[in-house]
Amino acid sequence: MTPVVIIVLLVSVTAVSPVPMSETARKKREVTSTFTKIANANEKVLESHLIHGDIMASTKNDDGILRNAIPCTNAGCKWPKTGKRVKIPYEISNEFSRKEKRTIKQALKEFKKGDRRTCIRFVKKTKEDVDYISFISGTGCWSYLGRRGNKQEISLQKNGCLYKDIVQHEALHALGFHHEHVRSDRDEHVIINFENIISGFENNFEIVPTNNLGTPYDFQSVMHYSESAFSKNDEPTIVARDSAVTTFGTATEMSANDYERVNTLYDCCE
Repeated sequence: MTPVVIIVLLVSVTAVSPVPMSETARKKREVTSTFTKIANANEKVLESHLIHGDIMASTKNDDGILRNAIPCTNAGCKWPKTGKRVKIPYEISNEFSRKEKRTIKQALKEFKKGDRRTCIRFVKKTKEDVDYISFISGTGCWSYLGRRGNKQEISLQKNGCLYKDIVQHEALHALGFHHEHVRSDRDEHVIINFENIISGFENNFEIVPTNNLGTPYDFQSVMHYSESAFSKNDEPTIVARDSAVTTFGTATEMSANDYERVNTLYDCCE
């Protein structure tokens, strides 16, 4: 059988703003962006085993990137499909309150309900399930990339990571998707200002050989970094080549392209 290449999905919908954004408005937007919330929560773990800001690597020598290519496919990093559905068992730590658990569950339900939906079904773990996701309140917000086998943790630190966009962002990592700004064709859409990046964090902007599944670059993807991600001087680290695109990295939920990529990668059909 010919191996299927699995690569991280990155999404975005072009947003146009006819009026230049003030510096105050820009900074206010930055504070609430998915990346900024994740970065703030991950302040104490960025220099440990995390790559690209919130992807957990097994060891310091495991950059996690190859899990999106052929090695990932051979290792079985896609979650298995049974019939028309991909059922992913999960559990939520009792560290979370009832309200916090509800936030996680509601974010996961978005994969199967409404006008936009996928064949992914997050289901309650049973004693028979060997491979499953375990949501914990660890230090910061992070996930492994793709299916790893056995118990697979996703950290959603209390008082920092319990937002729908972050839950979906980390869940998409577990499904096998990378950040939008590192996709293989990103240089056609954005400019990376390496001179503005904090020294030592340049690798968070390295291009990954992704399989973009025929979908366009998506500025509105919940997987897109904000314009000042890892900035050392509050100046933009990511600039859209199209000057009309002034807003990105501010998604509060998965975009249309995020849904389409999940459905394409997992061969979903209703």
